[in-house]
Amino acid sequence: MTTEMSIWSLFANASLLVQLVMLLLLAASIYSWTLIIQKYRQLKQAREGAETFENRFWSGIDLVELYKQVNKRRDGLTGMASLFEAGFGEYARLRKQDGLSSMDIVEGAQRAMRVSLSRELDRLEASLAFLATVGSTSPYVGLFGTVWGIMNSFRALGSAQHATLSMVAPGIAEALIATAMGLFAAIPAVIAYNRFSNEVERLDNRYETFKEEFSTLLQRQATS
Repeated sequence: MTTEMSIWSLFANASLLVQLVMLLLLAASIYSWTLIIQKYRQLKQAREGAETFENRFWSGIDLVELYKQVNKRRDGLTGMASLFEAGFGEYARLRKQDGLSSMDIVEGAQRAMRVSLSRELDRLEASLAFLATVGSTSPYVGLFGTVWGIMNSFRALGSAQHATLSMVAPGIAEALIATAMGLFAAIPAVIAYNRFSNEVERLDNRYETFKEEFSTLLQRQATS
């Protein structure tokens, strides 16, 4: 309780600029943790969704039947299911047209899957740029607040007739809190960004592999 009161006291006694820096870093930290929790849940759902759909896809189910099941919830599709829906839907549409070769049909399905994959990656990568920004800039923002606070402390020390350490120690402590808050905001954001970026890359590779395997199946069907 004493520590909490001393921290609040240091914040309350800091200069206005240092207080604004602290509040900015606190807001960035809170928002970063909100994004971290949301992104963790989103990527977990994406991994589980890919696993579930792959099991259904390779279970031997008829592709037409699988497409009908998937298409019923078209508006809420994400991940691998959205790739399948886009690719097979375009494949079925092109097969009804006259004058198209099997290669043209498969290439059309591949283009549809590439568009769907691009949208899915945009969805998964959303908010990662903010975490990267917080992780890279927060220490410098905190350092700016610290430098400003220390400058004010030494300016006050210079105008005093009898300078003692007890006169500048509170001001320096107030300033150093800004650096601590900058690190507090930056470290989780950097760790989360690195982990989530790796997860997105792994999902991208998984989607690409499925796209290639599915394209091979469509090519076999188109030429049969």
